Amino acid sequence: MAAIGNLRYRPARRLVQLYAGLVLYGVSMTLMIRSGLGLDPWDVFHQGVSERTGLSFGTVTIAVGALVLLLWIPLRQRPGIGTVSNVVVIGLVVDATLPLLPQELPFAARVALLATGIVANGAATGLYIGARLGPGPRDGLMTGFVARRPGFSIRLVRTTIEVTVLALGWLLGGKVGVGTVAYALTIGPLTQLFLPRVTVPQPVTPAPTPAPAPATP
Repeated sequence: MAAIGNLRYRPARRLVQLYAGLVLYGVSMTLMIRSGLGLDPWDVFHQGVSERTGLSFGTVTIAVGALVLLLWIPLRQRPGIGTVSNVVVIGLVVDATLPLLPQELPFAARVALLATGIVANGAATGLYIGARLGPGPRDGLMTGFVARRPGFSIRLVRTTIEVTVLALGWLLGGKVGVGTVAYALTIGPLTQLFLPRVTVPQPVTPAPTPAPAPATP
């Protein structure tokens, strides 16, 4: 298992897959933002904070990721290179790609952006998690809490976190819409579809060689 948590096993494949996934994740967020039809719960929160503070969407994404990462400390979670990269890369990609898409688009184009963004987000999630270089800060918050409080299910903890974040984001002015519902209903099946296909397999540990039988006198 130690080889999975670091870069001694298939480093080129895993690094390329990690950063491809993070870049695609940022692009998928841009597509959903420009659709104007609603965002996933965390991005509703990011958008609400951005509206209130005047900071760019990407800057808020990075800042919130860093703050969430601080919550790992009492949970005794250890970030990997994928965790730190998640905090930085996705926000930078969003800020770089948002100006490339116009804000005023026909309704059909907005629906296409939303659908493409959701599917791309599922693929991106599979890529960066499948690289086995550390979960994102928000995913790690969920798994870390469950590890410290085994009486709570992952489903309950994730639902509680995302409903809370969604409510705060909506109160701050984040966009909640049909896209929010579509994302909630489809991201699980999409991740389940993509993740097994892109997960880097664990290294095979060779079976110990049996000791030779003692010679018969």
